[in-house]
Parts: sequence; structure tokens; C-alpha cells
Amino acid sequence: MSFTYKALRIKKYTKSRKYDKTSGMKKINPQILKSFKSAIQKLTGYKRRIFIAELTKDYFDGSPRKAECYLGVGRKTAVLGLRELETGFVCVENFHERGRKKTEEKFGNLKNDISEIADAEGQADPKFQTDLIYLKITAGETKKMLEKKGYSPENFTERTVCNILNRQGYKLRKVRKTKPLKKIPETDAIFENIRKENKKADTSPDILRISADVKAKVRVGRFSRGGKARRLCPESALDHDYAPDAVLAPFGVLETDSGQVTIIFGESKETSDFIADALERWYEIRKTKISKYEELLINLDNGPSVGSSRTQFLKRMVAFAKKTGKIIHLIYYPPYHSKYNAIERFWGALEKYWNGKILDKARKVFRIAEKSSWKNTHPIVDSLKKSYKTGVRPTDEEIEKYGHYIQRSESLPKWDVYIFPNIEN
Repeated sequence: MSFTYKALRIKKYTKSRKYDKTSGMKKINPQILKSFKSAIQKLTGYKRRIFIAELTKDYFDGSPRKAECYLGVGRKTAVLGLRELETGFVCVENFHERGRKKTEEKFGNLKNDISEIADAEGQADPKFQTDLIYLKITAGETKKMLEKKGYSPENFTERTVCNILNRQGYKLRKVRKTKPLKKIPETDAIFENIRKENKKADTSPDILRISADVKAKVRVGRFSRGGKARRLCPESALDHDYAPDAVLAPFGVLETDSGQVTIIFGESKETSDFIADALERWYEIRKTKISKYEELLINLDNGPSVGSSRTQFLKRMVAFAKKTGKIIHLIYYPPYHSKYNAIERFWGALEKYWNGKILDKARKVFRIAEKSSWKNTHPIVDSLKKSYKTGVRPTDEEIEKYGHYIQRSESLPKWDVYIFPNIEN
């Protein structure tokens, strides 16, 4: 059983300040007394208090004052130990409430507010060597944006905001490859639209936002991936990159509300049909969890296989909308800014997890991917055995037919596209 200190402090062990230190006390050899002090220093908590109480009873007439004088321990500690020894109750040690709390613990929603700001301005490591998120805004700018959300300037300093960003994995670093090579005139407007639509989806109970993209192909064979592994003997890899046994194309879907990732490995080319089939497979796997939503907002990187000008992809998305009965909302990132897509951060974490391993078999690739972790959840892994052809394009009649289901934004027609399951919408 556990009791508080006040409950155990039933009576005082101290009498008068005038007392004889040696009356009724056993004589203790100085060397033994030194050993007692050494043992007390090595013990902690309840065990330390009980040991002090036993010494107090056996050698110091049960007097906490004498124990304090000879053993150098606190009198209150000796009193508490004696009461615990008598009653059999253990005092609760509330160590986690001691010390200064972190700022994000004082302000309950601060951590989420900083993540919301940083996620809109962050991108994954371009080389996928770490799971850090690189920012293009400083801690000072983040603090100003927090003040616009209602926080007082006196609540925390710029240094505090910087520390919180570091603890959450957001790093401000100069990395040459993170700087976009080009910037089209619509870039700022596209990012503003992304922030607006993502926030709308995240706050709506009827919209599920997902981030989807294809990772760089995985060459299956005894090849070194340049990582490190904690082993007694390192695994041996081929000294040259010979022809691989197989090439896998991982397509990932990240559900931003729960952090659940689904990876669909393809064994053929990365085409519009492969991506559409992978999305349909993801929907079949997660149907019971996402059937309540009326709309799917998909963040994409405007690559050649998923761009809004790719007619075969739009044709398959219309079929996907009809099959699921849900509105499909395609939100694209501008060129050279794909690393801001949320799924890219998972790819960085996955690459960091398996780059010290030899991926010599497809089954091993699947098994390692399943064991990786993202936001305390393990990915769901599946595969498609189908072979896909490149250059597939719908006929003009098909393009005209499915065009009635597509609605483009007036200001950003290439970057914001709605696809409806029915023409009536």
C-alpha cells in the first residue's frame, strides 16, 4: 500500500532540544559508521529510508536527531522511514512532478500549433538519409506566427521556440539540394492554396487527406546502400552493382490524420495505371476505416505519371471516384517542391531504417518495410504482380466522356482538380 508523507507523520519522534547524544546508544566503530554512510549513499527511495530507519532503531535509540547527527541524513527522512517500517505502508514518490516542466507541457496545444506551422513550411531530406524535416522559416518567424494565433510574447522566447522545433525534429539547415532549382510564377499561390485546402480537410469530419507518391525504385540484390548496421561481423555486398534480381517500385499512401502508411510494391514500370491500381488496393485494404468519409483529398507531386495533364491518370481517377462513390480532390505541389509532400518524410525514415541492410530478396524488402515505424505505427505492406505498359492513352471519345466529371480551379487549373463520382455534382 502507498501513503503520503503527512498521513504517515502521526507522531513526533523528537522530544526536547536538550538531549544526551550518547545516552542508551550503542558504541559504533568509526570504520563501521563510515560503511553505513557509504551504503546510504548507494541506496535510493524506499530502500534508503528503511535502511536508515533500521539503523536508527538498532544504534541510535530510535532517535531521528541522533541519526541526523551521526549519519548525516535528514531528520524528516529518518522519521518517514520509521513510520514506514512500523506501519508497512510505502510513501508515494512523485519524482516526475519535480523540476521545471517543458514549455509545450505548460501550454497544451502549443506543440500542435508549432507542428501545423512547421509542416506547411517543411520538407524532407532530399537524399533521404535522415528523417529530419528541413525548414525555410526561422524560430523568430515561427514565434511571430504563434503570436498571431493568440499566444502572448511573454509566454516564451525565440530560443524556447527553437528548442521545441529541434525536439520535434524540425531543423533549420543550409542544404544546397533543398533549394529549388526553379520557381514558376504560380509557386506562392500554389502553396497558399495547399495550406488552405489542407487545413480545410484536416478540420472537416467528412474529408480524409492523404499524401501519395512513388519512392525511388529499389534494386533487389546483394548491393550496399551506404548505411551502417550494428553487427559483430558486417554483411558482405557485391563490389560492383551488377544487374539486380528484381526492381521494386514502392508506392506509399500516408493518412495524415492517423499517421498510418500503406506501401504497395510494384514489380513493373511506374505508370498511371500502376498508381491508380495501387490507390484502389489501398482503398480495399482500408475500406472499413475510411468508408465514413465523403471526400478524399490527395496531395501529389505533379510527376509525369500523376500530373493533371496526364489523360490516362485522370481517366483512372474518374473510374476510382465512381467505384468508391467519393469525391476525389487532387492538390498538386509545384515543380521542384515535391519534398514538401508529407509522404516524403516517411520515405526518409524508411531509407534511414533499411540503408544498413542487404536487400537481396523481395520478401526481405517487404518484411523490413513492415518492421519500420512512423509515428508509432507500422506500415501496411502489399504488392501488385501485374505488368504495366508505358504510353497508354485514352481515345478522344473517352477523354470527352470523362471530362464531364472533372472540375478545375479557375485560378489554378493545373494544381487544383475536383473529380466527382456523378455528373450531377
